[in-house]
Amino acid sequence: MRMEKLFLNGACAGLAGIVCCVVFSTSSLVAAEIPAAANSQTPVAIVNGQSISDAELSTAAAAQLRQILLQEYQVKKDVLENLVNQKLVEGEARRQGLTVEKLLEQEVDAKVGEPSETELKAFYLGQKDRWNLPFAEIQPQLRTGLRQGRIQQARQDYFKHLREAPGVAILLRPPKVNVSVDPDRVKGNPQVPVMIVEFSDYQCPYCQAAEATLKEVLARYEGRVSLAYRDFPLSQIHPQAQLAAEASRCAAEQGRFWEYHDALFANQSMLQQPGLIEHARKLGFDEKSFEACLTTGKFRSAVQSDYQDGVKAGVNGTPSFFINGIYLNGNQPTAEFARIIEDELAAIRSKSQNAELLRGQEEAIKSRH
Repeated sequence: MRMEKLFLNGACAGLAGIVCCVVFSTSSLVAAEIPAAANSQTPVAIVNGQSISDAELSTAAAAQLRQILLQEYQVKKDVLENLVNQKLVEGEARRQGLTVEKLLEQEVDAKVGEPSETELKAFYLGQKDRWNLPFAEIQPQLRTGLRQGRIQQARQDYFKHLREAPGVAILLRPPKVNVSVDPDRVKGNPQVPVMIVEFSDYQCPYCQAAEATLKEVLARYEGRVSLAYRDFPLSQIHPQAQLAAEASRCAAEQGRFWEYHDALFANQSMLQQPGLIEHARKLGFDEKSFEACLTTGKFRSAVQSDYQDGVKAGVNGTPSFFINGIYLNGNQPTAEFARIIEDELAAIRSKSQNAELLRGQEEAIKSRH
């Protein structure tokens, strides 16, 4: 995971900072929704006559609260996975009239072969700096350790196979955040089952690197996944990001947002005002209108509004993504996006099937009367 972070209002200091910067991956395991910042203006503190409202506190703490909820989810997910595996393997053992350990020995362990001499030597040489003993002397320990590692992996694969059987439904879902989109900055059909909302910065190198992944994801899930862009300029470390974001809004005003967006990421060395205008010229914009839009700061407050929405959602670095509200941070590989997307599509299919089943049951009841 690679992303650029800007610590917001000292929010990531000390122990809270450790919590704030932990990375979690989400996967397929009834969704908990992370509440938006409270709107209450009830004071929670008064400092020299000035009050700090509950809403202000909730906004400032959004990032840490989101991470705490993600931590809670991750712990529950790991424990749930173990409980599901335990029940499945116990049920299979009863079906075969075996103990759990005997079942695992028969179905898994016995099928794991001994590592070859070549594999042992390769393993030894690959970590030679760790050993203070010659190969011949440490070979038995290496053989035992390598085989035990393979058995553990084989058991995990076996558990995964059991979980794929009909009748196994994982209902625990990652926490979600409600994040709105701007219709003028959506790539694809806004009515698709899965929407990725990206908070990004045109001067961020990790955001630039994530572009290729996003294009691959959209191509793979064409017609099922769309992308919405939101601005999150980290102005303290990227001084050109704010103006570039404003320029992209001027491009959107001419109905050319995505072309301009791609041009900015393709050449991050041209993010100062002359370069931004040059991009517009090359793309054939109404140059006079574009320049007037940019120089007057027409969309300055709109860019900052995006930024504040990001802060409220718990964003503290770029790129940050919300896939149907499920948070994914940093320049992640395609597989990480695919994992969440597949889970969301499966959940939508399951919901549709359950609704269809319920309708069938209701019609059957009506027909009897």
